[in-house]
Amino acid sequence: MKDKTKRLLYLGFGWLMFALGFIGAFLPGLPTTVFMIIALWSFSKGSESMHHWLYHHPRFGPALRDWDQYRMIPIKAKITAYVMMSISAIYMTFFADINPILLICAFGMMLWGAIYIMIKPSRPADEIKPAQKKSDIKDEKSEADLNQPGPEAPPEEPPTLPPAP
Repeated sequence: MKDKTKRLLYLGFGWLMFALGFIGAFLPGLPTTVFMIIALWSFSKGSESMHHWLYHHPRFGPALRDWDQYRMIPIKAKITAYVMMSISAIYMTFFADINPILLICAFGMMLWGAIYIMIKPSRPADEIKPAQKKSDIKDEKSEADLNQPGPEAPPEEPPTLPPAP
């Protein structure tokens, strides 16, 4: 495939994903950030200027930069995702006539999505204080032990001198 054709396909796909993400900003249940991340990737392949525009967009740019730099999902987005998944699960269970096999598949995908969202950080790693490792605690303890006087060791015997000739 020619480079120009590939670029146009990536650009068209990027615009499609951007449109879906934009609609998702106003339509509950349709995710915004996921489509914007895909649009950003597609723009990176099709148009450097579109990639730059979306990456620095005042509304969508901060979330995209957080994902790009830290692979983080803000806590507000996590809560929104959990609430929407719960509402969808309740609706499908009690109000929709869905085949039980499809319902189980949908619940499985929601569970997978919820776990994935849960394991991603909610803020950049440099803002999170690292937990101390057990080895760090042992090192601190051993240094503290060296600095404090401990039980007295028995006095050493003075060295014996060899007999004089």
